[in-house]
Amino acid sequence: MTTITAYVNYDGTCEEAFNFYAAVFKGSSLSLDRFSSMPNAAEMPPSAQNKIMHAALTLGNQGLIMGSDVLQGMGGDVVFGNNFGLTLQPDSEEEAIRLFNALSEGGNVTMPLEKTFWNATFGMFVDKFGINWMVNYDHK
Repeated sequence: MTTITAYVNYDGTCEEAFNFYAAVFKGSSLSLDRFSSMPNAAEMPPSAQNKIMHAALTLGNQGLIMGSDVLQGMGGDVVFGNNFGLTLQPDSEEEAIRLFNALSEGGNVTMPLEKTFWNATFGMFVDKFGINWMVNYDHK
């Protein structure tokens, strides 16, 4: 079954926010991946490399909050209304493709659905109603 998760964008405060959330939600599991882990990290400014590319806070089996810092040149400024997205996590790559194609129809694909360096099939789009979506299928 596909699950849906909130994904929040930050203007450089993602690590601080997620450490705060982890302290509040005792027993949670936090993972932080930095932009320095990207294959093209050497091309990024040093000030960007320590920022958070992806954060995930698992709240037991009751939920998941994900987020990242938005860097200049990667989608503009973070403002209320564009700082969140809905993330779908389907059970199969075929379902990821189906959901991505159906939901992005009439919208704007901002990152095509493709295999990534973190062993997932991932893509992003803004649907025809202006809602930010991400589809992420983790390969086993």
